[in-house]
Amino acid sequence: MRRMFCLAALAAALLGQSFSAQAAGVEFSVGQTSDSTQAYRLGMQFDWDKSWLQSDVGRLTGYWSGAYTFWDGDKTSSNHSLSFSPVLVYEFAGQNIKPYIEAGIGVAVFANTEVEDNKLGSAFQFEDRFGFGLRFNGGHEVGIRATHYSNAGITTPNDGVESYSLHYTMPL
Repeated sequence: MRRMFCLAALAAALLGQSFSAQAAGVEFSVGQTSDSTQAYRLGMQFDWDKSWLQSDVGRLTGYWSGAYTFWDGDKTSSNHSLSFSPVLVYEFAGQNIKPYIEAGIGVAVFANTEVEDNKLGSAFQFEDRFGFGLRFNGGHEVGIRATHYSNAGITTPNDGVESYSLHYTMPL
């Protein structure tokens, strides 16, 4: 497991070198499903460089998120996924620390169609997320996120899977 995660980290870092001028940061995340499967996520964020509804309270902005996730179940149910999502963020005004909430809907592809006892029905899944956290001066970010994967009834079964995670984003 560590070898696979290290290889994925290396691939993401090398890929990130070519996009570093546009990338906002590298995301590291660790979480768990309701079935106790550990989820380790490594991703890249690319800011939209746009703001809407800017006021004294805050602003609406967003980013693109691309990630690799390793689902560490028992020996027969470990899995891997790649995901890509647009994410909307409402960032509250602040001097050194800016609280935020985020939501996004994207797509994911799993290596196989099971995570623990959850039968996904297909490798293709939609990724829904909701989270909140804090952004610090310099671009560092910490937060909590709930992520749901489902094929939206395109195929059966459609058990889906949720993960709840802590994440840290390091600016590039």
